[in-house]
Amino acid sequence: MHINDCQFIMNTDLSYLQSVSDGDPQLITEMIEIFSTQVREFSRLMYDYLEQEDWQELSKLAHKAKSSVAIMGMKGLTEELRKLEKLAQEEREVQKIPGFIDYFTVASGEAVAELTEYLSTIQIDNKHTNKC
Repeated sequence: MHINDCQFIMNTDLSYLQSVSDGDPQLITEMIEIFSTQVREFSRLMYDYLEQEDWQELSKLAHKAKSSVAIMGMKGLTEELRKLEKLAQEEREVQKIPGFIDYFTVASGEAVAELTEYLSTIQIDNKHTNKC
């Protein structure tokens, strides 16, 4: 069964991931699990770098996080991370940076919850081999 067979309303858009994985539920599951682990670590590190005022490391991390959320089709968050990356790299308007980090933490947390729910539907479908 391909993931495309199910209709599931999401804030994330897995079309790119589905395309590169050929709709393989096992590969999609693995990528989502990696994403879930990564974004929690990214959030923790962003707050650490903010506290340390390590703008260059924060910029690098925002760049890395941007790639991860883009794969999950989170266009709005991808754009916000691009802005965060640039502000931190240029060390300007640093008073705005906490807001970007808070937004990342909330949005990525919501995405993880959504994707976890989505995984439960494809795991159930794979066990029962029923279409959604």
